Amino acid sequence: MTVTAPTYRDEALPAPRVAEERIQLVDSRNRPCGSASRALMRRYQFWHRATYVVVRNGRSELCVQRRTLTKEVFPGGLDLAAGGVVGAGEAVHVAARRELAEELGIDGVALRPAMEFRHARGGNHIYGSIFLVDYDGALTLQAEEVADAFWCPLDEALALLDVTPDTRQAVEALVQAGWLGRER
Repeated sequence: MTVTAPTYRDEALPAPRVAEERIQLVDSRNRPCGSASRALMRRYQFWHRATYVVVRNGRSELCVQRRTLTKEVFPGGLDLAAGGVVGAGEAVHVAARRELAEELGIDGVALRPAMEFRHARGGNHIYGSIFLVDYDGALTLQAEEVADAFWCPLDEALALLDVTPDTRQAVEALVQAGWLGRER
């Protein structure tokens, strides 16, 4: 018997939920230039900041998340990092801690700032701040955003289909810069 993973693209997706929060906007050089609602940021494809927290366990596997079908972008896709947009006036490290706790229930661990990158594809204009976390505890998933999570070796994670382009770019940048490798 062959078991096939579900393909979310074949189903009618539920309507996306767009949060009512204010997002920190930046210019094309990553300088703060105001704020906007998340809906306006998406509609006009404004430059903004986002955080990416790559979580590794003691076996050097990455935590991979399946996005819920109600996510406004890439519903049902796979994320190779926890994270999200930075709120208006919020520091990136504060946003990274908040998102890590909200999405995976990970709190009180050391965040290691790794690097920044620029993502400009598919209507998304992001300055991303990447952090690393080592974690072997239990995960508590945020039901509104994370449908599932699993651990995966680095090479297998990068070979997965349906990975969100920004989290793939973040992990590939870490590998290229020597932050992530096959061994710790």
